[in-house]
Amino acid sequence: MRPVNRARTFAALTAAASLALTGCMANASSDGAGAPTSGTSTPASASANPAPAGAGSPTTAGGEPTSTAPAPAALVTYTFPDGISFKHPADWRVELFKAAGSPFVGTATVYDAGGAKQATVYTGQIADGVTSPVTRTVFESLPVPGLQGQPAPTAHYSFYVDNVNDIAKYRMHLTAGVPLSGGEMSLDGIIRVGDRVLVADVEFIEQPFASDEAAKAWLAGPEGQALKALLLSMSYR
Repeated sequence: MRPVNRARTFAALTAAASLALTGCMANASSDGAGAPTSGTSTPASASANPAPAGAGSPTTAGGEPTSTAPAPAALVTYTFPDGISFKHPADWRVELFKAAGSPFVGTATVYDAGGAKQATVYTGQIADGVTSPVTRTVFESLPVPGLQGQPAPTAHYSFYVDNVNDIAKYRMHLTAGVPLSGGEMSLDGIIRVGDRVLVADVEFIEQPFASDEAAKAWLAGPEGQALKALLLSMSYR
């Protein structure tokens, strides 16, 4: 479960979703009768954190290897009506706020098994962003395989910290290209996908980590890896 002092920092997504004057909230996993609503979640065989077999794995008396690692978490795929999708642990849930139906505009909010908000994903045709000068340290950034071939710059999963007036703002989200360390501008996180835009951001509360080392340790843990896998699984058909 996420630290209790983590909260949303995602102004771009909030501004984008608020463009619609009306909307409806629906549970994206199922309606009251168990049938999928505007988005769908389907089982996936991939693991968020596959555990590699090491040469030093324990073995039984007969020489067969045994494993002391927990079984990989089962994943399901959530798909928006516009074809954008991502994977999340099967015991997490997704709620969809649909602001418009044609063309589709909506925001999916991802909650973990304990009910804590973990991420938000917006898809539509309009998004706003606000930038300001920052000093950035990038921890990790990787291209998203399922969004290759979309309009440049290439979508990346990125985890970094921006320092503004000695206040650290940690962010894990999709970025247009690789964020640069040093003196830069803050990132709006708006990704072009066909004729649409995509914004996906992990939700952090103010001061979620005591230090950069604590942030890196969180990233290496199960929650950080699950959210990294969610962002890297983004795709568009």
